[in-house]
Amino acid sequence: MNRLALSPAVRREIGATARLAGPIVGGQLAMTGLAFIDTVMAGRLSARDLAAVAVGGSVWSATGLFFLGVLMALPPSVAHLAGGGRERRVGPLARQALWLSLGLALIGMAVVFNVRPLLGAFAVQPEIVPVVVGYLRALSWGIPAWFAYLALRFVCEGLGDTRPVLYFGLLGLPVNAVADYVLMYGKLGFPALGAVGCGHATALVWWAQVAGLALYVGLRRRFRCLHIFGRLDPPRRAAIGELLRVGLPIGISIFVEASLFAMAALVIGSLGTVAVAGHQVALNFVAVTFMVPLGISMAATVRVGRAAGARDAAALRRAAGVGVGLAMAVQVVHAALMVALPRQIAGLYTDDARVVAAAAELLLLAAVFQLSDGLQASAAGCLRGLKDTRAPMGITLLAYWLVGFPLGYALAVGRGVGAPGMWTGLIAGLTLAALLLAARLYRVTTRFATAYGSK
Repeated sequence: MNRLALSPAVRREIGATARLAGPIVGGQLAMTGLAFIDTVMAGRLSARDLAAVAVGGSVWSATGLFFLGVLMALPPSVAHLAGGGRERRVGPLARQALWLSLGLALIGMAVVFNVRPLLGAFAVQPEIVPVVVGYLRALSWGIPAWFAYLALRFVCEGLGDTRPVLYFGLLGLPVNAVADYVLMYGKLGFPALGAVGCGHATALVWWAQVAGLALYVGLRRRFRCLHIFGRLDPPRRAAIGELLRVGLPIGISIFVEASLFAMAALVIGSLGTVAVAGHQVALNFVAVTFMVPLGISMAATVRVGRAAGARDAAALRRAAGVGVGLAMAVQVVHAALMVALPRQIAGLYTDDARVVAAAAELLLLAAVFQLSDGLQASAAGCLRGLKDTRAPMGITLLAYWLVGFPLGYALAVGRGVGAPGMWTGLIAGLTLAALLLAARLYRVTTRFATAYGSK
Protein backbone atom coordinates (compact mmCIF):
# COMPACT_ATOMS: atom_id res chain seq x y z
CA MET A 1 0.00 0.00 0.00
CA ASN A 2 1.13 3.53 -0.74
CA ARG A 3 1.58 5.23 2.61
CA LEU A 4 0.85 8.61 1.04
CA ALA A 5 -2.55 7.39 -0.14
CA LEU A 6 -3.68 6.37 3.34
CA SER A 7 -5.70 8.75 5.46
CA PRO A 8 -4.56 9.44 9.04
CA ALA A 9 -7.55 7.46 10.33
CA VAL A 10 -6.56 4.40 8.30
CA ARG A 11 -2.94 4.70 9.45
CA ARG A 12 -4.10 4.82 13.06
CA GLU A 13 -6.29 1.78 12.48
CA ILE A 14 -3.38 -0.14 10.96
CA GLY A 15 -1.26 0.69 13.99
CA ALA A 16 -3.99 -0.28 16.45
CA THR A 17 -4.67 -3.59 14.69
CA ALA A 18 -0.96 -4.43 14.45
CA ARG A 19 -0.43 -3.67 18.16
CA LEU A 20 -3.27 -6.00 19.06
CA ALA A 21 -2.23 -8.73 16.62
CA GLY A 22 1.48 -8.84 17.46
CA PRO A 23 1.20 -10.33 20.97
CA ILE A 24 -1.50 -12.75 19.80
CA VAL A 25 0.79 -14.07 17.06
CA GLY A 26 3.61 -14.47 19.57
CA GLY A 27 1.35 -16.23 22.04
CA GLN A 28 0.00 -18.61 19.41
CA LEU A 29 3.53 -19.46 18.31
CA ALA A 30 4.41 -20.13 21.96
CA MET A 31 1.52 -22.61 22.07
CA THR A 32 3.01 -24.46 19.11
CA GLY A 33 6.30 -24.40 21.01
CA LEU A 34 4.67 -26.36 23.84
CA ALA A 35 3.70 -29.11 21.42
CA PHE A 36 7.22 -29.08 19.98
CA ILE A 37 8.79 -29.54 23.43
CA ASP A 38 6.41 -32.41 24.23
CA THR A 39 7.22 -34.11 20.93
CA VAL A 40 10.99 -33.82 21.37
CA MET A 41 10.89 -35.02 24.99
CA ALA A 42 8.65 -37.98 24.14
CA GLY A 43 10.70 -38.88 21.08
CA ARG A 44 13.82 -39.30 23.25
CA LEU A 45 12.02 -41.84 25.43
CA SER A 46 10.53 -44.38 23.04
CA ALA A 47 8.44 -44.75 19.90
CA ARG A 48 5.49 -45.80 22.06
CA ASP A 49 5.65 -42.65 24.19
CA LEU A 50 5.99 -40.48 21.09
CA ALA A 51 3.03 -42.18 19.43
CA ALA A 52 0.93 -41.82 22.58
CA VAL A 53 1.67 -38.08 22.86
CA ALA A 54 0.93 -37.61 19.15
CA VAL A 55 -2.39 -39.48 19.25
CA GLY A 56 -3.44 -38.03 22.60
CA GLY A 57 -2.48 -34.54 21.48
CA SER A 58 -4.58 -34.92 18.33
CA VAL A 59 -7.61 -36.09 20.33
CA TRP A 60 -7.29 -33.21 22.78
CA SER A 61 -6.67 -30.67 20.01
CA ALA A 62 -9.91 -31.58 18.25
CA THR A 63 -11.85 -31.46 21.53
CA GLY A 64 -10.16 -28.38 22.93
CA LEU A 65 -10.53 -26.32 19.75
CA PHE A 66 -14.30 -26.68 19.88
CA PHE A 67 -14.50 -25.43 23.47
CA LEU A 68 -11.99 -22.67 22.72
CA GLY A 69 -14.27 -21.56 19.90
CA VAL A 70 -17.24 -21.37 22.26
CA LEU A 71 -15.30 -19.09 24.60
CA MET A 72 -14.33 -16.91 21.63
CA ALA A 73 -17.73 -15.28 22.08
CA LEU A 74 -16.06 -13.20 24.79
CA PRO A 75 -13.81 -10.80 22.81
CA PRO A 76 -16.64 -9.37 20.67
CA SER A 77 -19.02 -9.27 23.65
CA VAL A 78 -16.52 -7.37 25.79
CA ALA A 79 -15.53 -5.13 22.86
CA HIS A 80 -19.18 -4.21 22.28
CA LEU A 81 -19.51 -3.17 25.94
CA ALA A 82 -16.26 -1.19 25.87
CA GLY A 83 -17.10 0.51 22.57
CA GLY A 84 -20.55 1.44 23.83
CA GLY A 85 -19.23 2.99 27.05
CA ARG A 86 -20.56 0.14 29.23
CA GLU A 87 -17.33 -1.16 30.75
CA ARG A 88 -18.99 -1.55 34.15
CA ARG A 89 -20.81 -4.56 32.73
CA VAL A 90 -17.55 -6.30 31.81
CA GLY A 91 -16.93 -7.55 35.35
CA PRO A 92 -20.31 -9.34 35.67
CA LEU A 93 -19.89 -10.75 32.16
CA ALA A 94 -16.41 -12.05 33.03
CA ARG A 95 -17.80 -13.83 36.10
CA GLN A 96 -20.47 -15.51 33.98
CA ALA A 97 -17.78 -16.49 31.48
CA LEU A 98 -15.84 -18.17 34.29
CA TRP A 99 -18.97 -20.17 35.21
CA LEU A 100 -19.32 -21.13 31.54
CA SER A 101 -15.66 -22.14 31.38
CA LEU A 102 -16.16 -24.41 34.40
CA GLY A 103 -19.17 -26.08 32.80
CA LEU A 104 -17.30 -26.60 29.55
CA ALA A 105 -14.31 -27.95 31.48
CA LEU A 106 -16.44 -30.59 33.19
CA ILE A 107 -17.78 -31.68 29.81
CA GLY A 108 -14.26 -31.74 28.38
CA MET A 109 -13.00 -33.85 31.27
CA ALA A 110 -15.87 -36.30 30.81
CA VAL A 111 -15.01 -36.65 27.12
CA VAL A 112 -11.32 -37.21 27.84
CA PHE A 113 -11.97 -39.73 30.62
CA ASN A 114 -14.12 -41.80 28.26
CA VAL A 115 -11.90 -41.68 25.19
CA ARG A 116 -11.05 -45.40 25.02
CA PRO A 117 -14.00 -46.37 22.75
CA LEU A 118 -13.02 -43.59 20.33
CA LEU A 119 -9.49 -44.93 20.13
CA GLY A 120 -10.88 -48.37 19.34
CA ALA A 121 -13.14 -46.97 16.64
CA PHE A 122 -10.13 -45.43 14.89
CA ALA A 123 -8.13 -48.66 15.20
CA VAL A 124 -5.35 -47.11 17.29
CA GLN A 125 -2.68 -49.73 17.96
CA PRO A 126 -3.69 -51.65 21.14
CA GLU A 127 -0.22 -51.41 22.73
CA ILE A 128 -0.36 -47.60 22.91
CA VAL A 129 -4.02 -47.25 23.96
CA PRO A 130 -3.32 -47.51 27.74
CA VAL A 131 -0.57 -44.91 27.43
CA VAL A 132 -2.81 -42.55 25.43
CA VAL A 133 -5.58 -42.94 28.01
CA GLY A 134 -3.13 -42.28 30.85
CA TYR A 135 -1.74 -39.21 29.08
CA LEU A 136 -5.19 -37.74 28.49
CA ARG A 137 -6.41 -38.43 32.00
CA ALA A 138 -3.32 -36.77 33.45
CA LEU A 139 -3.81 -33.78 31.16
CA SER A 140 -7.51 -33.54 32.05
CA TRP A 141 -6.81 -32.30 35.59
CA GLY A 142 -5.59 -29.07 34.02
CA ILE A 143 -8.64 -28.53 31.80
CA PRO A 144 -10.52 -26.32 34.33
CA ALA A 145 -7.43 -24.11 34.59
CA TRP A 146 -7.01 -23.93 30.80
CA PHE A 147 -10.62 -22.90 30.19
CA ALA A 148 -10.54 -20.33 33.02
CA TYR A 149 -7.32 -18.96 31.50
CA LEU A 150 -9.04 -18.67 28.11
CA ALA A 151 -11.99 -16.83 29.67
CA LEU A 152 -9.72 -14.29 31.37
CA ARG A 153 -7.50 -13.99 28.29
CA PHE A 154 -10.45 -13.26 26.02
CA VAL A 155 -11.78 -10.65 28.44
CA CYS A 156 -8.38 -8.94 28.26
CA GLU A 157 -8.39 -9.13 24.46
CA GLY A 158 -11.88 -7.69 24.27
CA LEU A 159 -10.62 -4.69 26.24
CA GLY A 160 -7.71 -4.29 23.83
CA ASP A 161 -4.97 -5.78 26.03
CA THR A 162 -3.47 -8.72 24.14
CA ARG A 163 -0.15 -8.77 25.98
CA PRO A 164 -1.19 -11.51 28.43
CA VAL A 165 -1.40 -14.12 25.67
CA LEU A 166 2.26 -13.41 24.89
CA TYR A 167 3.46 -13.10 28.48
CA PHE A 168 1.86 -16.28 29.73
CA GLY A 169 2.42 -18.16 26.49
CA LEU A 170 6.15 -17.56 26.96
CA LEU A 171 5.86 -18.44 30.66
CA GLY A 172 4.53 -21.84 29.68
CA LEU A 173 7.63 -22.79 27.68
CA PRO A 174 10.19 -23.08 30.52
CA VAL A 175 7.57 -24.49 32.92
CA ASN A 176 6.67 -27.15 30.37
CA ALA A 177 10.29 -28.03 29.57
CA VAL A 178 11.24 -28.46 33.25
CA ALA A 179 8.06 -30.34 34.16
CA ASP A 180 8.45 -32.66 31.15
CA TYR A 181 12.05 -33.39 32.10
CA VAL A 182 11.25 -34.10 35.75
CA LEU A 183 8.05 -36.09 35.30
CA MET A 184 8.75 -37.93 32.04
CA TYR A 185 12.32 -38.92 32.88
CA GLY A 186 11.92 -39.37 36.64
CA LYS A 187 14.16 -36.64 38.09
CA LEU A 188 14.32 -35.01 41.55
CA GLY A 189 12.91 -38.11 43.20
CA PHE A 190 9.83 -38.38 40.98
CA PRO A 191 9.04 -41.67 39.21
CA ALA A 192 9.61 -41.82 35.44
CA LEU A 193 6.08 -41.53 34.05
CA GLY A 194 6.86 -41.29 30.34
CA ALA A 195 3.99 -39.95 28.21
CA VAL A 196 1.72 -39.84 31.27
CA GLY A 197 4.21 -37.45 32.86
CA CYS A 198 3.86 -35.26 29.77
CA GLY A 199 0.14 -35.03 30.48
CA HIS A 200 0.78 -34.01 34.08
CA ALA A 201 3.30 -31.41 32.86
CA THR A 202 0.72 -29.89 30.51
CA ALA A 203 -1.80 -29.68 33.36
CA LEU A 204 0.83 -27.97 35.53
CA VAL A 205 1.54 -25.43 32.78
CA TRP A 206 -2.15 -24.57 32.53
CA TRP A 207 -2.47 -24.03 36.29
CA ALA A 208 0.63 -21.82 36.25
CA GLN A 209 -0.76 -19.79 33.36
CA VAL A 210 -4.17 -19.20 34.93
CA ALA A 211 -2.59 -18.27 38.27
CA GLY A 212 -0.32 -15.77 36.53
CA LEU A 213 -3.14 -14.27 34.49
CA ALA A 214 -5.45 -14.01 37.53
CA LEU A 215 -2.72 -12.03 39.32
CA TYR A 216 -2.27 -9.85 36.23
CA VAL A 217 -5.98 -9.07 36.05
CA GLY A 218 -6.28 -8.59 39.81
CA LEU A 219 -3.31 -6.24 40.17
CA ARG A 220 -3.33 -4.08 37.02
CA ARG A 221 -5.02 -0.73 37.41
CA ARG A 222 -6.72 -1.18 34.02
CA PHE A 223 -8.74 -4.11 35.38
CA ARG A 224 -9.14 -3.22 39.06
CA CYS A 225 -12.03 -0.87 38.33
CA LEU A 226 -13.92 -3.75 36.70
CA HIS A 227 -14.00 -5.73 39.99
CA ILE A 228 -13.88 -9.04 38.14
CA PHE A 229 -12.99 -10.88 41.36
CA GLY A 230 -14.88 -8.45 43.59
CA ARG A 231 -17.86 -10.71 44.20
CA LEU A 232 -19.18 -14.19 43.52
CA ASP A 233 -22.24 -14.07 41.29
CA PRO A 234 -24.37 -17.16 40.76
CA PRO A 235 -24.64 -18.49 37.19
CA ARG A 236 -27.16 -16.45 35.21
CA ARG A 237 -29.01 -18.20 32.40
CA ALA A 238 -29.48 -15.12 30.21
CA ALA A 239 -25.79 -14.11 30.19
CA ILE A 240 -24.48 -17.63 29.68
CA GLY A 241 -27.14 -18.27 27.04
CA GLU A 242 -26.04 -15.20 25.08
CA LEU A 243 -22.42 -16.34 25.18
CA LEU A 244 -23.47 -19.77 23.95
CA ARG A 245 -25.62 -18.23 21.20
CA VAL A 246 -22.58 -16.44 19.82
CA GLY A 247 -19.94 -18.99 20.78
CA LEU A 248 -21.39 -22.36 19.81
CA PRO A 249 -21.39 -21.56 16.07
CA ILE A 250 -17.77 -20.36 16.40
CA GLY A 251 -16.82 -23.62 18.10
CA ILE A 252 -18.55 -25.65 15.41
CA SER A 253 -16.89 -23.63 12.64
CA ILE A 254 -13.43 -24.14 14.12
CA PHE A 255 -14.09 -27.84 14.66
CA VAL A 256 -15.33 -28.20 11.08
CA GLU A 257 -12.14 -26.67 9.69
CA ALA A 258 -9.88 -28.66 12.02
CA SER A 259 -11.69 -31.90 11.22
CA LEU A 260 -11.30 -31.22 7.49
CA PHE A 261 -7.51 -31.18 7.83
CA ALA A 262 -7.60 -34.18 10.18
CA MET A 263 -9.61 -36.23 7.67
CA ALA A 264 -7.33 -35.08 4.86
CA ALA A 265 -4.40 -36.47 6.86
CA LEU A 266 -6.22 -39.80 7.28
CA VAL A 267 -6.89 -40.03 3.54
CA ILE A 268 -3.29 -39.20 2.70
CA GLY A 269 -2.21 -41.72 5.35
CA SER A 270 -3.48 -44.49 3.08
CA LEU A 271 -1.27 -43.31 0.19
CA GLY A 272 2.12 -44.30 1.57
CA THR A 273 4.90 -43.12 3.88
CA VAL A 274 6.38 -40.53 1.52
CA ALA A 275 2.99 -38.95 0.89
CA VAL A 276 2.29 -38.75 4.62
CA ALA A 277 5.69 -37.25 5.40
CA GLY A 278 5.44 -34.69 2.61
CA HIS A 279 1.96 -33.72 3.76
CA GLN A 280 3.13 -33.32 7.36
CA VAL A 281 6.07 -31.10 6.37
CA ALA A 282 3.98 -28.84 4.16
CA LEU A 283 1.10 -28.66 6.62
CA ASN A 284 3.38 -27.82 9.53
CA PHE A 285 4.93 -24.90 7.65
CA VAL A 286 1.52 -23.63 6.55
CA ALA A 287 0.22 -23.92 10.12
CA VAL A 288 3.10 -21.85 11.48
CA THR A 289 2.69 -19.10 8.88
CA PHE A 290 -1.09 -19.10 9.48
CA MET A 291 -0.49 -17.80 13.02
CA VAL A 292 0.02 -14.31 11.54
CA PRO A 293 -3.32 -13.93 9.71
CA LEU A 294 -4.99 -15.70 12.64
CA GLY A 295 -3.62 -13.06 15.02
CA ILE A 296 -4.78 -10.31 12.68
CA SER A 297 -8.25 -11.84 12.47
CA MET A 298 -8.52 -11.96 16.28
CA ALA A 299 -7.40 -8.34 16.48
CA ALA A 300 -9.97 -7.43 13.82
CA THR A 301 -12.66 -9.06 15.97
CA VAL A 302 -11.87 -6.63 18.77
CA ARG A 303 -11.58 -3.55 16.56
CA VAL A 304 -14.80 -4.31 14.68
CA GLY A 305 -16.58 -5.20 17.93
CA ARG A 306 -15.55 -1.94 19.53
CA ALA A 307 -16.82 0.06 16.54
CA ALA A 308 -20.06 -1.93 16.51
CA GLY A 309 -20.58 -1.25 20.22
CA ALA A 310 -20.10 2.47 19.54
CA ARG A 311 -22.46 2.21 16.52
CA ASP A 312 -19.81 3.93 14.42
CA ALA A 313 -20.30 2.66 10.87
CA ALA A 314 -17.28 4.49 9.45
CA ALA A 315 -14.96 3.08 12.11
CA LEU A 316 -16.44 -0.37 11.62
CA ARG A 317 -15.81 -0.37 7.88
CA ARG A 318 -12.32 0.98 8.43
CA ALA A 319 -11.53 -1.72 11.00
CA ALA A 320 -12.87 -4.47 8.72
CA GLY A 321 -11.00 -3.12 5.70
CA VAL A 322 -7.72 -2.86 7.58
CA GLY A 323 -8.13 -6.33 9.10
CA VAL A 324 -8.75 -7.95 5.73
CA GLY A 325 -6.09 -5.87 3.98
CA LEU A 326 -3.35 -6.67 6.51
CA ALA A 327 -4.14 -10.39 6.42
CA MET A 328 -4.05 -10.44 2.63
CA ALA A 329 -0.77 -8.50 2.51
CA VAL A 330 0.87 -10.96 4.88
CA GLN A 331 -0.42 -13.92 2.88
CA VAL A 332 1.04 -12.49 -0.34
CA VAL A 333 4.46 -12.59 1.33
CA HIS A 334 3.88 -16.17 2.53
CA ALA A 335 2.75 -17.26 -0.93
CA ALA A 336 5.82 -15.69 -2.53
CA LEU A 337 8.08 -17.60 -0.11
CA MET A 338 6.38 -20.89 -0.94
CA VAL A 339 6.66 -20.29 -4.68
CA ALA A 340 10.27 -19.12 -4.56
CA LEU A 341 11.72 -21.54 -1.98
CA PRO A 342 9.61 -24.73 -1.78
CA ARG A 343 12.55 -27.16 -1.71
CA GLN A 344 14.55 -25.02 0.70
CA ILE A 345 11.59 -24.85 3.08
CA ALA A 346 11.04 -28.60 2.89
CA GLY A 347 14.76 -29.14 3.42
CA LEU A 348 14.50 -27.48 6.84
CA TYR A 349 12.46 -30.49 7.98
CA THR A 350 14.14 -33.48 6.33
CA ASP A 351 17.09 -34.67 4.26
CA ASP A 352 15.06 -37.36 2.48
CA ALA A 353 15.00 -36.34 -1.20
CA ARG A 354 11.67 -38.07 -1.86
CA VAL A 355 9.98 -36.33 1.06
CA VAL A 356 11.49 -32.98 0.04
CA ALA A 357 10.10 -33.41 -3.49
CA ALA A 358 6.64 -34.40 -2.20
CA ALA A 359 6.53 -31.53 0.30
CA ALA A 360 7.77 -29.00 -2.27
CA GLU A 361 4.95 -29.97 -4.64
CA LEU A 362 2.41 -29.45 -1.86
CA LEU A 363 3.96 -26.13 -0.84
CA LEU A 364 3.40 -24.84 -4.36
CA LEU A 365 -0.27 -25.79 -4.00
CA ALA A 366 -0.31 -24.19 -0.54
CA ALA A 367 0.87 -20.94 -2.12
CA VAL A 368 -2.31 -20.96 -4.21
CA PHE A 369 -4.61 -20.96 -1.18
CA GLN A 370 -2.69 -18.43 0.93
CA LEU A 371 -4.89 -15.55 -0.23
CA SER A 372 -8.04 -17.62 0.24
CA ASP A 373 -6.94 -18.63 3.73
CA GLY A 374 -6.11 -15.05 4.68
CA LEU A 375 -9.43 -13.78 3.34
CA GLN A 376 -11.55 -16.43 5.04
CA ALA A 377 -9.75 -16.00 8.38
CA SER A 378 -9.96 -12.20 8.42
CA ALA A 379 -13.54 -12.05 7.14
CA ALA A 380 -14.61 -14.58 9.77
CA GLY A 381 -12.82 -12.54 12.45
CA CYS A 382 -14.62 -9.37 11.39
CA LEU A 383 -17.97 -11.17 11.38
CA ARG A 384 -17.28 -12.44 14.91
CA GLY A 385 -16.76 -8.81 15.90
CA LEU A 386 -20.32 -8.19 14.74
CA LYS A 387 -21.50 -11.30 16.63
CA ASP A 388 -22.53 -12.74 13.27
CA THR A 389 -21.57 -16.38 13.75
CA ARG A 390 -24.41 -18.62 12.53
CA ALA A 391 -24.11 -17.80 8.83
CA PRO A 392 -20.31 -18.32 8.86
CA MET A 393 -20.92 -21.70 10.49
CA GLY A 394 -23.18 -22.71 7.62
CA ILE A 395 -20.67 -21.40 5.09
CA THR A 396 -17.83 -23.46 6.56
CA LEU A 397 -19.95 -26.61 6.62
CA LEU A 398 -20.87 -26.10 2.97
CA ALA A 399 -17.41 -25.14 1.73
CA TYR A 400 -15.34 -27.67 3.64
CA TRP A 401 -17.51 -30.76 3.88
CA LEU A 402 -19.84 -30.53 0.89
CA VAL A 403 -17.22 -29.21 -1.55
CA GLY A 404 -13.64 -29.36 -0.28
CA PHE A 405 -13.44 -32.84 1.20
CA PRO A 406 -15.53 -34.71 -1.40
CA LEU A 407 -13.55 -33.12 -4.24
CA GLY A 408 -10.23 -33.83 -2.56
CA TYR A 409 -11.15 -37.45 -1.86
CA ALA A 410 -12.38 -37.98 -5.42
CA LEU A 411 -9.14 -36.63 -6.85
CA ALA A 412 -6.78 -38.24 -4.34
CA VAL A 413 -8.33 -41.72 -4.26
CA GLY A 414 -10.87 -41.93 -7.08
CA ARG A 415 -8.66 -40.40 -9.75
CA GLY A 416 -5.38 -41.56 -8.21
CA VAL A 417 -3.87 -38.07 -8.07
CA GLY A 418 -2.61 -38.69 -4.53
CA ALA A 419 -1.81 -36.03 -1.94
CA PRO A 420 -1.90 -33.15 -4.49
CA GLY A 421 -5.48 -34.17 -5.27
CA MET A 422 -6.45 -33.87 -1.61
CA TRP A 423 -4.79 -30.46 -1.40
CA THR A 424 -6.68 -29.36 -4.52
CA GLY A 425 -9.86 -30.11 -2.61
CA LEU A 426 -8.58 -28.02 0.30
CA ILE A 427 -7.93 -25.15 -2.10
CA ALA A 428 -11.47 -25.39 -3.47
CA GLY A 429 -13.02 -25.47 0.01
CA LEU A 430 -10.96 -22.58 1.36
CA THR A 431 -11.58 -20.47 -1.74
CA LEU A 432 -15.33 -21.00 -1.63
CA ALA A 433 -15.40 -20.22 2.10
CA ALA A 434 -13.35 -17.06 1.54
CA LEU A 435 -15.62 -15.73 -1.20
CA LEU A 436 -18.83 -16.47 0.71
CA LEU A 437 -17.52 -15.02 3.98
CA ALA A 438 -16.30 -11.89 2.20
CA ALA A 439 -19.71 -11.47 0.58
CA ARG A 440 -21.38 -11.96 3.95
CA LEU A 441 -19.11 -9.35 5.53
CA TYR A 442 -19.94 -6.85 2.79
CA ARG A 443 -23.68 -7.40 3.27
CA VAL A 444 -23.56 -7.13 7.06
CA THR A 445 -21.39 -4.01 7.11
CA THR A 446 -23.60 -2.38 4.48
CA ARG A 447 -26.68 -3.17 6.56
CA PHE A 448 -24.94 -1.75 9.65
CA ALA A 449 -24.08 1.46 7.77
CA THR A 450 -27.69 1.81 6.64
CA ALA A 451 -28.93 1.37 10.20
CA TYR A 452 -26.48 3.69 11.96
CA GLY A 453 -24.93 5.89 9.31
CA SER A 454 -21.40 7.28 9.61
CA LYS A 455 -20.12 9.37 12.45
